[in-house]
Amino acid sequence: MDTDTSISEDLKLAVLEKIKPTEAERKELMAVQDELAAEVKAAAEKLCVPDIFVKMVGSAARGTWLSGTHDIDVFISFPEETSRKDLEIRGMGIAREVAKHAEYAEDRHAEHPYLNIVYKGFDVDLVPCFRVCSACQLKSAVDRTPFHNEFIKSRIKGREDDVLLMKQFMRGGRVYGSELKTQGFSGYLTELLIIYYGSFEKTVKAASSWKPGKKIDIMQHSELEHSEPLVMVDPTDPKRNVAAALSLDKFCMFIDHCREFLKSPEIKFFFPESPLPIEDKEFLEKLESRKTSQLAIVFETPDVVDDVLYPQLYKMEQAASSLLSEYDFSVIKTGVWSGKPQTVVMLELISGTLPNVKKRTGPPVWVREHAEKFKDKYEGAENVFGGYIENGKYVYEVHRKYTTAKGLLEEQLLNCSLGKQVYQSVNKGFEVIENAEICRLKDQDFRVFLRKWV
Repeated sequence: MDTDTSISEDLKLAVLEKIKPTEAERKELMAVQDELAAEVKAAAEKLCVPDIFVKMVGSAARGTWLSGTHDIDVFISFPEETSRKDLEIRGMGIAREVAKHAEYAEDRHAEHPYLNIVYKGFDVDLVPCFRVCSACQLKSAVDRTPFHNEFIKSRIKGREDDVLLMKQFMRGGRVYGSELKTQGFSGYLTELLIIYYGSFEKTVKAASSWKPGKKIDIMQHSELEHSEPLVMVDPTDPKRNVAAALSLDKFCMFIDHCREFLKSPEIKFFFPESPLPIEDKEFLEKLESRKTSQLAIVFETPDVVDDVLYPQLYKMEQAASSLLSEYDFSVIKTGVWSGKPQTVVMLELISGTLPNVKKRTGPPVWVREHAEKFKDKYEGAENVFGGYIENGKYVYEVHRKYTTAKGLLEEQLLNCSLGKQVYQSVNKGFEVIENAEICRLKDQDFRVFLRKWV
């Protein structure tokens, strides 16, 4: 691979033209931020809440936001000595006062409650936090965010375009976003990579040679060891790995994306073509060519946020796969898709059916005590076809309990570990459909997923 392939300025300019906020966008964002700050201060005065600071954090405050993304993070900072109860009551009181001027509001909860609103078309999080002295003295997890903000702002100047390029490049490779659904790179992690390596181009070239266990410690102040694929020591809190949410698969997908891009730098790596929903005819042709069994477990999507839902869906995916493997079905791959109103867990098997006969092999005949116990268990028992000795061991052919994967899932899925909300939803009712029956599922987003699946 030629890692010296240059990335043309024309290509970078072409990408930036699509993703860099215009001057009008910037002015609008700054005006809305100023309005929100004024609204928070007015709300605090109205509710007689003294000594609060308003801090704008996140990519909008750092000039590293992509055009068209209208997210603003407003942190309502309380003195460190404030109690957790007072922070929640007074902080949410201020947030709700601001929300009176919003188009939409929704209570959310991380370590403590915060409010999400839509204000003049912007998606805004109003987050109460403690004003601690350093990120090593946190009273809640969100308290470190203002320190992240200051660290990035003091070092990112002149490299904002590189951050924008990297964010869009990661989007193109389907690895951007640290939420539990995606398990990819956060915005903060992306900014730290640019600060450490110096540019978009240098980061791509370096990442093309990464291996699991890669450690980056910008401030060189951590001796801590982590087991994650990538370790980016938080420069404001040496005990924390900024890349903790990054999965091994997304880590490797990024490495592959970088390598392929360096072979032939093209705009498609930033803006890949969106796949079309697969039609019935093409899906059935794929089934015929693959000669495998496709199973879809379909149930109502639980009414919970993605960060609660997706860990449970991944848990269910693994549990269903383990159940099938336990009963001798060979699983090729698994996947999950979730929409409204349905969620689908997909499984591809070498075969969805097995013969009635299952082979049980016991200990060697000369291991007398164990061998005789094994023989006594099966000799003359119901649903046993016969016994013999093979390679010095007793062997009995027994009747298999489940001969179809569909039947096994229908009877045993609820006995698997599924997670609270997913279990409740599956318990209300689920359906296992297979092969051509999957064409009954018409959701267009699911059909896009299905195209990638086959």
